[in-house]
Amino acid sequence: MTHCPATARIANDAPIHVTPRATGGRWGRAALALPLAGVLALGACTDPASLDPNTDPNQNARSGAIAGAIVGAGVGAITGGGNIVKNAAIGAAGGAIVGAGVGSILDQQAADLRQSLANDGITVVNTGDKLVVTLPQDITFDTASYDIKPALQSELAKVAANFVEYKNSNLQVIGHTDNVGDADYNQTLSEQRAGAVSAALINGGVQPNRISVSGAGENQPIASNLTPEGRAQNRRVEIYVLPKN
Repeated sequence: MTHCPATARIANDAPIHVTPRATGGRWGRAALALPLAGVLALGACTDPASLDPNTDPNQNARSGAIAGAIVGAGVGAITGGGNIVKNAAIGAAGGAIVGAGVGSILDQQAADLRQSLANDGITVVNTGDKLVVTLPQDITFDTASYDIKPALQSELAKVAANFVEYKNSNLQVIGHTDNVGDADYNQTLSEQRAGAVSAALINGGVQPNRISVSGAGENQPIASNLTPEGRAQNRRVEIYVLPKN
């Protein structure tokens, strides 16, 4: 891991005193940046090699803390009145705590879900503010079908059990296709496949009011449709796990 203690110490320095003129204009903007420096330094001091969301168990906690600090500082400065630096610092600290808490829960949920799944074709990715669970079409559905393959039913039951355990989130289920065939047909098929996955989650105990269902058809490819391998990646159902905060 890369270390930069001289920069990180900003977060622990003595309180910063700013004259009244520093609460507005360019001085106010400069002062507002100071309470964030320590938090941002923590992100800057992280070895980039450790930031793979599938290998770093604390990635979401770290990202959540930084994002929460930034938002909290802005809210504190705007709503607190009085000393802009003090209020921004308080907001940054509170936001970092909340953000880190949400991120830590996502990290644990992702780890638990990966450990429970036997099929390594299902991927779980931390993006910093949500989990993305991807079900490739080739292991989930037969061609031109939206009936879930029997072999994957037990895996979807495990996914549902994880969502039941970690219930403080909403779920977006989105179907995707490649660009082979009629676009309207692909749109309908993507919606039907998302609906089938949603039904499996509900059957596994997930509350229906947590789930939204949509189809993107062929409009959101993640790989080239010019190759069989790329088209296979594009045929998928994604489940977004969105913390309620």
